[in-house]
Amino acid sequence: MLYDLSLHMGYAYDAPASGARHVIRVMPLSLPDRQRLVAGSLSISPAVDERTAFLDFFGQQATSILVRAPHDRLDIRMQARVMVESQPMTADLSPELAKLPEELAAVWSVDAASPHHLAAPSPRLPREPEIAAYARELAGPGQTVREIAMALSARIHRDFTYDPEATTVDTTPGEAFRLKRGVCQDFAHVMIVALRSLGIPAGYVSGFLRTIPPPGKERLEGADAMHAWVRVWCGGTMGYVELDPTNDMPAGSDHIVVGYGRDYSDIAPVIGILKGYGNQKTIQAVDVVPVS
Repeated sequence: MLYDLSLHMGYAYDAPASGARHVIRVMPLSLPDRQRLVAGSLSISPAVDERTAFLDFFGQQATSILVRAPHDRLDIRMQARVMVESQPMTADLSPELAKLPEELAAVWSVDAASPHHLAAPSPRLPREPEIAAYARELAGPGQTVREIAMALSARIHRDFTYDPEATTVDTTPGEAFRLKRGVCQDFAHVMIVALRSLGIPAGYVSGFLRTIPPPGKERLEGADAMHAWVRVWCGGTMGYVELDPTNDMPAGSDHIVVGYGRDYSDIAPVIGILKGYGNQKTIQAVDVVPVS
């Protein structure tokens, strides 16, 4: 599928801010046999005093900006054309859970794709005993890693309610788990904590979800903003599988990857600091349109 993407992220400040330095991660990746960034542009208003593009540890395209002058709003706009290949589910070649530690120990690499980065607690995802107990209920003897991951995705989708008003970007996975409500970030964080508690490496995927449904199908939740789902390491033979617990489906040609990380903190769309006071209002608008 060929898509045209547009993103607008706007911040309006009660009082002018100055000395603002931000890192922006919103441009889709080019991934072998998965997706290709045909063209992309990133514009920022007001005019920035410094702008530097770089690749972070996980290979995500990032842009660092500095705005020295006082400004009462910041607008970030991204446009891109992306070709996404279909990702059919293959035969389950993942090991049984009991055999996964042996396969993980055989991985000596610690590069960006290494599952070792996704096996332990991370800055936003500490150990959560309640979530671990929830995960153990699904991990029966003889089950493969992919079977467990897919069962967990289905259970989170069934047990949790999609509710944009229930949580904030700073809600912890433990809080979201007790609420049984939240958005895609919460669903993904809970699932990652659950999988890691079983010894299954899992990480966070940030991206976009198609906003126009196929004929006769309902619109997918989470399509009006950046989306998040889960990357699960299913052993040395099978590698990574991506699952979307918000919609209980494997990530496919409707899912466009922006970046990979341990949790949201690694690939937040915008992070930074500024000098100012008062509150701010944030808007986010996303459009993902298939190109005929």
